[in-house]
Amino acid sequence: MNEEQLYPCGRISRRNLMTQAAGGFFGAAVGGLLADDRKLDAKLSPHFKPKANSVIYLFMCGGVSHLDTFDPKDQKHAGKLMDGTAFGDNLAEVKRPVIPCIRTFRRAGKSGIPVSDILPNIAAQIDDIAVVKSMWNHEGNHFPAVIETATGHRGRAFDHPSLGSWVTHALGSLNKNLPAYVNIGRPSSPVQLTGGYIGSSWAATPFRSGDTPIPNLYPPKGGTSAERDLRMEALQRLNQEFRETYAINSDIAGRIQSYDLAARMQLSAPEVVNFANEPKHVLEMYGIGDQVTEDYGRQLLMARRLVEKGVRYIQICNGGGGNGSWDAHVDMKAHEKSCQAVDKPIAGLLRDLKQRGLLESTLVVFASEFGRTPWSQNTTGRDHNPRGYAVWLAGGGVKGGMTHGETDEVGYRAAVDRHYCSDLHATILHQMGLDYKKMEFPAFGRTFKLVEEGEGPIRAILG
Repeated sequence: MNEEQLYPCGRISRRNLMTQAAGGFFGAAVGGLLADDRKLDAKLSPHFKPKANSVIYLFMCGGVSHLDTFDPKDQKHAGKLMDGTAFGDNLAEVKRPVIPCIRTFRRAGKSGIPVSDILPNIAAQIDDIAVVKSMWNHEGNHFPAVIETATGHRGRAFDHPSLGSWVTHALGSLNKNLPAYVNIGRPSSPVQLTGGYIGSSWAATPFRSGDTPIPNLYPPKGGTSAERDLRMEALQRLNQEFRETYAINSDIAGRIQSYDLAARMQLSAPEVVNFANEPKHVLEMYGIGDQVTEDYGRQLLMARRLVEKGVRYIQICNGGGGNGSWDAHVDMKAHEKSCQAVDKPIAGLLRDLKQRGLLESTLVVFASEFGRTPWSQNTTGRDHNPRGYAVWLAGGGVKGGMTHGETDEVGYRAAVDRHYCSDLHATILHQMGLDYKKMEFPAFGRTFKLVEEGEGPIRAILG
């Protein structure tokens, strides 16, 4: 090929060329693939034998009320004024009335753990679940709390990576044709997807339910195969030159790696997101076919299929955008709609993983950025509460059918066996075979740790 064929419109800078090539996703992808069959390699070996190969992290955006789901309290304080703290920018001490819980709790499973009546399907799976009722963090506003719970750090003085990025950076991918770290659903913040100072190669790849689960994966229609072959040959040469010149730039290296991966995904991703061969009873198990549960059910079924293909970390954000749909200041009845949308799909995911023998090696986590207060804001809703809330875990070597920790008698503060949000991170790492104390990364002239506060893994729930 002569220079005129390579540069039909004259020479342009490699920087400008790659900017333009980014718009032609397919060409850049295949050019990169032909040049170098690289993959996202692990940077560490597991520090010890892992209990889990994959994580499915179910993040409920806006703040789930532990008091209305997994942490029942008696009603003897209802209507009484209690001392509290106004969250947000105003941290003044306040007196607010405790509002009664409108939910009914029933003991479920052989373990007899009480679960709210708005989560009947999850209640049926409670013997596989460990509920931690004593979580806490510092931040009482949504965006800072999402940063804290996603990265283990407060504030944005440094571009801290999300937990999924740390995990996949350490362990790499089990399938070179799919991303190691996938996000499904709309997050509360882009921070939940970031690779931060670890590098953009480790950021989450967005998937979505529907006809086009992976945005911009396929090439535009039109043109002949001969024209595409010519473009690919040219891009192969240009990408090689560009790598040699700009390999030191992690963002550029990450972009090229993403193009390489995109080419491979064109062959493997359609199989993951095509549910045509799923039996009817499996679709019904996830609530697919029911308008209320259709969307979330499809997201969770996609997560199961990604686990089967070796994807390490799958984060599924429910109700993202703005403050999040779980933000219930006005009326706690709003939780009914949110719970109805996720209850059957989550229970279906746990049942499906267990039936396929995958729950033992898949850690499922249910969490939010904080809980909600016992008091009202002159309404029938609840305020933000980072001082005490609940999460739960299932599978991946976690003991099922148990609770751990307690909030105080009104559900305001974590009181017994308190766990900072980074203890959840350390627990996930531990089940993946990683020592949280060794999770470090040099950047900006210093060494950062994923976990800088807290007590470490929540060992009471681990098998």
